[in-house]
Amino acid sequence: MRARFLTANLCSIVASAALSVSATAGEWRVDRLDPGAFDRVAFAETGAPAPNGLPDGSIARHAGGDIRAAWYEAPTNRYRHAILGDGIEAGVLAVETADGRVLRHVLDDLHVFEDRTPRLADLDGDGRVEVIAIRASLVEGGALAVYGVDGDTLVERAVAGSIGRANRWLNIAGIDDFLGAGDRQIAYVKTPHIGGTLYVYRFQDGQLSRVGSLYGFSNHAIGAREQRLSAVADINGDGNADLAVPSADRRDLRLVGFVDGALTEFAAIKLPARVETAILTEGSGPGLAFLVGLSDGAIYRISR
Repeated sequence: MRARFLTANLCSIVASAALSVSATAGEWRVDRLDPGAFDRVAFAETGAPAPNGLPDGSIARHAGGDIRAAWYEAPTNRYRHAILGDGIEAGVLAVETADGRVLRHVLDDLHVFEDRTPRLADLDGDGRVEVIAIRASLVEGGALAVYGVDGDTLVERAVAGSIGRANRWLNIAGIDDFLGAGDRQIAYVKTPHIGGTLYVYRFQDGQLSRVGSLYGFSNHAIGAREQRLSAVADINGDGNADLAVPSADRRDLRLVGFVDGALTEFAAIKLPARVETAILTEGSGPGLAFLVGLSDGAIYRISR
């Protein structure tokens, strides 16, 4: 899962590191951390391995609601896309409910979960937890899919954004209240390797509807296992969640959010190399910063 907050120990490491300014971008600055002051292991995923799952799939967990955990099972190579590097996808989504039941949703032979770890959130605020997944068709490519528990069954509640062509993919960028509407919306990048578009969808009354889009993003390097090249934070100080997502060539960090109902870019911060690691956040308000590893092997702090 995408990391949003640093641990106290991690913050202390960053605070004590000597910084050298490498670039500026308006009110934002890009500082390179001194070699050896920060280890890339801090960007590693920490979820428990999924049982009967993908080679490096992990378990997603949720603190309350009717679903407490979710993971993918039944590895399969029936979809020859290998966008995540190894060509092994999942045929089953499994969840553990609050009362300890394990329920499964089994895909047919024309679909896979082209994903590594599901995401859990109460999207519409009804107290029930939704599972957000990347479901791919062998014919129509990737789509955004939402699942939930109905009695003793794990059901597909909504699907949207089908690309319409095999071997085309999308990657989740964040799930939060970007609209300031009191529920949670899903942001993802469609075709992040070939001119990606950032879309935001809202789940209401059992349906997914698009509420915003912007062109020119990428939150994944083709063939890489890392899917967390994005971050969520209140960037403009209006109390709502915003997004930090790399540009299509991953050499700019684009900061976007909703202003008067429209998805708007606040800044595009030029970077000295391409984004390669997960993007972590540190602090909030005027003290907000992003930490990221780039393709030059160094780690940078982006702050105001």
